[in-house]
Amino acid sequence: QVQLVESGGGLVQPGGSLRLSCAASGSIFSINAMHWYRQAPGKQRELVAAITSGGSTNYADSVKGRFTISRDNAKNTVYLQMNSLKPEDTAVYYCKMTTQSVDSGNYYLNDYWGQGTQVTVSS
Repeated sequence: QVQLVESGGGLVQPGGSLRLSCAASGSIFSINAMHWYRQAPGKQRELVAAITSGGSTNYADSVKGRFTISRDNAKNTVYLQMNSLKPEDTAVYYCKMTTQSVDSGNYYLNDYWGQGTQVTVSS
């Protein structure tokens, strides 16, 4: 059974930092990519950062230069280092793991979501 366990959320003052972790466990065949999303009240869920199996990264414009996504393949863990936090970063942050599998010659991408962790940036 695949599980994603998130940690690191909490309350921080503007300008502060937090580091989110997401550890995957279970029957994982092959990880294609790992992502961080966030969703604030009244807003759509948005992609914050992504890292591929090859190590390429992408960031939302709103977090470029402040957030860094990284991974530890041996631990099947992805991290999101968040610096210079702003009140508008307040949201529930979700980890998503995309795996690749093959069945009868067909390739499939499967998504698994963590339960989310609350990040609140407030003075």
